[in-house]
Amino acid sequence: MPQTFTHTFDSSLFKGTVTINTGLFIGGKWVDPVDGGDPVDVVDPCTGKVITTVAGGTSKDVDVAVAAAERAYKTSWGLKVPGAERGRLLGKLADLVEQHSDKLAALEALNVGKPFPMAQFIDMSMITIPVLRYYAGWADKIQGKTIETNENKMAYTRHEPYGVVGAITPWNIPLAAAVLKIAPLLATGNVAVLKPSEIAPLTALYFADLVNQAGFPPGTVNIVNGYGNTVGEAISRHPLIRAVGFTGSTLTGRKILKASAESNLKKVSLELGGKSPVIVFDDAELDQAIKWASGGIFSNMGQVCVAGSRIYVQEGIYDKFIQGFRKLAEGLADATGTPFEPGTRHGPQVSNAQFERVMGYINSGKSEGAKVLTGGERQGDTGFFIKPTIFTEAKADMKIMQEEIFGPVCSVVKFKTEEGKQVTEWANNTTYGLGANVMTQNVARAIRMANSLEAGSVWINSGATADMGVPFGGFKQSGNSKEFGEYALDAYTQVKAIHINIGQRL
Repeated sequence: MPQTFTHTFDSSLFKGTVTINTGLFIGGKWVDPVDGGDPVDVVDPCTGKVITTVAGGTSKDVDVAVAAAERAYKTSWGLKVPGAERGRLLGKLADLVEQHSDKLAALEALNVGKPFPMAQFIDMSMITIPVLRYYAGWADKIQGKTIETNENKMAYTRHEPYGVVGAITPWNIPLAAAVLKIAPLLATGNVAVLKPSEIAPLTALYFADLVNQAGFPPGTVNIVNGYGNTVGEAISRHPLIRAVGFTGSTLTGRKILKASAESNLKKVSLELGGKSPVIVFDDAELDQAIKWASGGIFSNMGQVCVAGSRIYVQEGIYDKFIQGFRKLAEGLADATGTPFEPGTRHGPQVSNAQFERVMGYINSGKSEGAKVLTGGERQGDTGFFIKPTIFTEAKADMKIMQEEIFGPVCSVVKFKTEEGKQVTEWANNTTYGLGANVMTQNVARAIRMANSLEAGSVWINSGATADMGVPFGGFKQSGNSKEFGEYALDAYTQVKAIHINIGQRL
């Protein structure tokens, strides 16, 4: 029988006991892996010690999960369930997540190392709960069109679900990322086989019991823990999975596309990496620009796909910007701590592998000639803590300027003017195109810059904020689909055209 994990939190920020099942969630039940699987150790990034071990599945467990999902789709979900009922269940699930949000946030903080208030506010209140409510409202509004043809014919379209959809999600915002897949796919009548990140599976496992409590038919949502090269590969290649939604690295996105091409040509929706530019003009509101830039790169310890890691500052305010930006970064370093310490604003990287990856980029920046303004080293003797790091004098071809670091590391570069488009060319000089920020009080300039930047989202005089109704997704190698808003529904529906002869006789 599957085991459980219980953890007692005892801090001034949160007190309580949380228990989760650590098995596989298939067909509405907790089960063991078919062949014993490959257990997954879940590590506390603040100490490097194992928190607990969860069951890890194999391709055989994916087969079982897909069979359960297929049964649910054909018998108790899909288009057999009216959209209003799908929306009601999603709304009930949102209520349950809200009721349990402190426990979910505590698990997220424990597992990922982010400050507990951040997990409460961003992960739960800003994304997870609103996303569930937003797509609950869409469930009965999935509509096609009646198309004008001629007097002897009627034609209309239907937006139909794919059926079984795979979801492979990352570790930086674990539950929020999972819900960004699950909510729209359920709203549109699909069923899910979810593989949460093996690094951060705890909130997905807690969420599974809430799915049952909400009353979803067994098999509507299935969760198979495990590694990418086993469970992720099996989902990507399974012949009965008709679509896959993935958030993560560009390298893994390529592998999923290849697996789809070599199997059944399932639809693949990708939200991938980024190397976002932040462009600050002389007329920007300086204090606000510094705060927005700081939040854009150091939030969640830089472990954000849209992190603004290339900061271009016009020469007239460059020195003042650098001074204020450095002060904020060093203030964050002073506020480094564990997730449940009051005052903690900066935590560890999620794993030793991620710690080593980020330190590798820092060492690369140093060796290639960039100068460390502040940070550039680990913090403390235990855990995976890295000081917020600012480079100056970085060149466009350096690794730290071209590759996604996914850590609290950025480069600040001086530019002269908008004319000549030098700063625009620098900003677009990357294989990524997820987001960008422009700071200026000149409205015409802001619009010109936004139109010229190769990015799926551009924020003007703002940090990289999410809005439920506004699509988010990248250009170039940052992905091929959208999350949030009506656009996200396109990833989980296929359009059927129906032609009716109403008058012609042959």
